[in-house]
Amino acid sequence: MSKTVSRNLSKLSEFIAECRRVLKVTKKPSNDEFKTIVKVSGLGMIIIGAIGFLVQMIRSILS
Repeated sequence: MSKTVSRNLSKLSEFIAECRRVLKVTKKPSNDEFKTIVKVSGLGMIIIGAIGFLVQMIRSILS
């Protein structure tokens, strides 16, 4: 039991160390980068929604 707890604590501490390392490397996006990310994400959602809508329309027409 204590080995399991020790192993889990070790994994948790390794995970926290990796998270800290990643957070040190990352940076806050500039306004232009943020706007680009929002535009691309929105466009992707619209495209996926349109594809889903078309598939649903085709299914309803064929059945």
